[in-house]
Amino acid sequence: MPELPEVETVVRGLLAAGLLARRIMHVSVMWPRTLSGITPQAFAIRLKNHRVEGISRRAKYIVLSLSGGLKLFVHLRMTGNLRFEPAGAPWDKHDRVSVALDDGRELRFRDVRKFGRWTVTDNPNSIVGRLGPEPLARTFTPAVLQQCFVGRAGRLKPALLDQSLLAGIGNIYADEALFAARLHPRRCVASLTPDDIARLHMAIRTILRRGISAQGTSLGGGTANFYSVAGRRGRNQDGLQVFRRTGEPCPTCATPITRILVAQRSTHICPRCQPEHPGRRAQAARSRNTA
Repeated sequence: MPELPEVETVVRGLLAAGLLARRIMHVSVMWPRTLSGITPQAFAIRLKNHRVEGISRRAKYIVLSLSGGLKLFVHLRMTGNLRFEPAGAPWDKHDRVSVALDDGRELRFRDVRKFGRWTVTDNPNSIVGRLGPEPLARTFTPAVLQQCFVGRAGRLKPALLDQSLLAGIGNIYADEALFAARLHPRRCVASLTPDDIARLHMAIRTILRRGISAQGTSLGGGTANFYSVAGRRGRNQDGLQVFRRTGEPCPTCATPITRILVAQRSTHICPRCQPEHPGRRAQAARSRNTA
């Protein structure tokens, strides 16, 4: 579930907790499949004694820049969480990786569903080279968003979820951004007007910034939910307009929110505010006015 706002929240939490400049003393791996393309033994050897020189985010990846030019990419996937524990603290049954640091703490990776992945490389382009632009970057303009859709004839929501077109957006923030832009998720990207693009661009940036300000979205209260590095739930779920609000009144027009499937993804819309065929609605309105 973690999307751009949740991953950004984790990155900021790692910085606030003082991970920067810490040296890796030892690595323990309880679930080898968490690692991509390397054995636990080789992973531990490769990371030992490296210092954390940078902590950042690219799309849905947490990126730890290590001394010697190494990059450690952490993808939380559905249920991954990072937290700090004192050295030697008992392991949780869902802990998959533990990184012992030179200050006596351990950075633990808890992942209930075991989908999270850690990758260490000296060639970061092999991991993130095919990702699309960052939607919160200063360089991300309506023209850049328009360029993302050039040559595509598919539907709008799957395009927003395609990480090679636009980095970091998942199901929650796609639904919320499309509602804010008053665009139907089944709209063909080729049908978008310049005004549609401008509204969508503003909506994407507004919705993502709102998610970051609220420190992410936590749906439910189980161990598989999103928690910050400090163990706090996000607050963004309290302000969601359509996501998982099926049957509730639209906050704009009071029409019941509808759940549909788009490219096999659960999707939430207001059928009145987000008409699938806006041209037909405009034509019907003109007909009523001239009757």
